Amino acid sequence: MGTFYASPSPEKPAFVKVGDTVNVGDVVCIIESMKLMNEINSEFSGKVAEIYAKDGQPVEYGQKLMRIE
Repeated sequence: MGTFYASPSPEKPAFVKVGDTVNVGDVVCIIESMKLMNEINSEFSGKVAEIYAKDGQPVEYGQKLMRIE
């Protein structure tokens, strides 16, 4: 379990938004777990079609965070 963060800090823009193009390895969000900030990298290249998680929302292991087409 952890907390989803769309940006590196509150005053910074989100890593990605719907409509953005991402490549394999691009940072798409941060998951905070046990006070550690873990950058999450895209496993796919494509366009961000939907972001399921909200900023600051608790998330679970295996939960879908976003859809990339």
